[in-house]
Amino acid sequence: MPSSTTTETQPSRDDVSLSHGLKQRHLSMIALGGVIGAGLFVGSGAGIAAAGPSIVVAYALSGVLVMLVMRMLGEMSAAYPSSGSFSAHAERAIGPWAGFTAGWAFWVLLCTAVGLEGIGAAEIVSGWLPGTPEWAWVALFMVVFCGTNLAAVKNFGEFEFWFAALKVGAITLFLVLGVLAIAGVLPGTDSPGASHLTDFMPNGGEGLVIGLLASVFAYGGLETVTIAAAESENPVKGVASAVRTAMWRIALFYVGSMAVIVTLVPWDSKEVVEKGPYVAALDELGIPGAGQLMNVVVLVALLSAMNANVYGASRIAYSLVERGQGPKVLGRVSGGVPRIAVLASSVFGFLCVLLSYWRPDDVFAWLLNMIGAVILVVWIFIAVSQLRLRRRLEREAPEKLVVRMWAFPWLTWVALAGMAAVFVLMAREPDTRVQLYSTGGMTLALAAVGYAWQKARATKG
Repeated sequence: MPSSTTTETQPSRDDVSLSHGLKQRHLSMIALGGVIGAGLFVGSGAGIAAAGPSIVVAYALSGVLVMLVMRMLGEMSAAYPSSGSFSAHAERAIGPWAGFTAGWAFWVLLCTAVGLEGIGAAEIVSGWLPGTPEWAWVALFMVVFCGTNLAAVKNFGEFEFWFAALKVGAITLFLVLGVLAIAGVLPGTDSPGASHLTDFMPNGGEGLVIGLLASVFAYGGLETVTIAAAESENPVKGVASAVRTAMWRIALFYVGSMAVIVTLVPWDSKEVVEKGPYVAALDELGIPGAGQLMNVVVLVALLSAMNANVYGASRIAYSLVERGQGPKVLGRVSGGVPRIAVLASSVFGFLCVLLSYWRPDDVFAWLLNMIGAVILVVWIFIAVSQLRLRRRLEREAPEKLVVRMWAFPWLTWVALAGMAAVFVLMAREPDTRVQLYSTGGMTLALAAVGYAWQKARATKG
């Protein structure tokens, strides 16, 4: 039986020093905009090129898995609001080593993602302003978002509110224009009908598998809302609202937009990969300047992801330290913000950018492979934690079950089976196999360190 005395007796211990400056409107928009991540705009082109129109099926399947994970996470986060989110839940349900492993693996993932998103955003801006160095733009973005997160948490909330509003508005307009064009009622355009959908699985099952793997990782980042909820005015209400509306958001923004794109644009068009699927679709409609406008939206999505990931990384690090699982210096709070954790997360992210210039073929490539499957590891910890905590909550505090996992425990087991299937598919594909093994190595190393720390603490106690 894992030792969970600390987390059971003090369920909100890791949040006592943080402010609660996020308003409900911030949290609602973070939840809404968080679904529209950089992965959707940037990474979906490769999936379409591999799977063809069947990418819609791939996004629907992975979307069901993500909805199950979010429901499980929502159940635990509504019962135990914490800036540590799934890391704190894993410690409570499985043991300190599990919280240590999930938390620090996710921290590395978020910090590396900050660097990758900075590089992507810099490429867009330097394309508009030729001759300007990309690293300088990355440095500027890092300074801006580090500064934003060093200030009060409401500043992070305001940035994300307007970022999310722009993303939601843009993708909604895209869907409306796309549906009108498909229906043949958009002036100046002819409906393509189903002409681009006849070869539904052009590359067979292998293409669908590649598209499925691409879609799974495009959903990463949805967990941020449960981290942010701990600093909102009403954490329980915020989490419950975000989780309950996750289904229609995923169906509309992800599956809906993929259906519109593959209907409007031939799946094998070079522009889908080179320009991005959304820009290619708008160019196909011949709307003046629409493609360039979508590039602005992609830039906003990347900047939004940077902002959210600096925030999420700092809060995960802070929560780990408050539970005795990291350097104490990262736990210092001033003005309701863990500023040392914000700085450390930003510095690590910028170091990743420098590695992409200094050692792109070995160190940076190794780092990318190491984080390739971290989100799946986190999801497994979420599912196992929910299996354990649900029974405990039913016995000890049923009133805390504000959000309930559907058809428990059967759908939790279905989700675990789905994650195992994704691991198997990754092992079959040469491009993802190395990511699976690298992530596995990092996870085992963290688990070993976490378990040794847990045993040492138990001995001292």
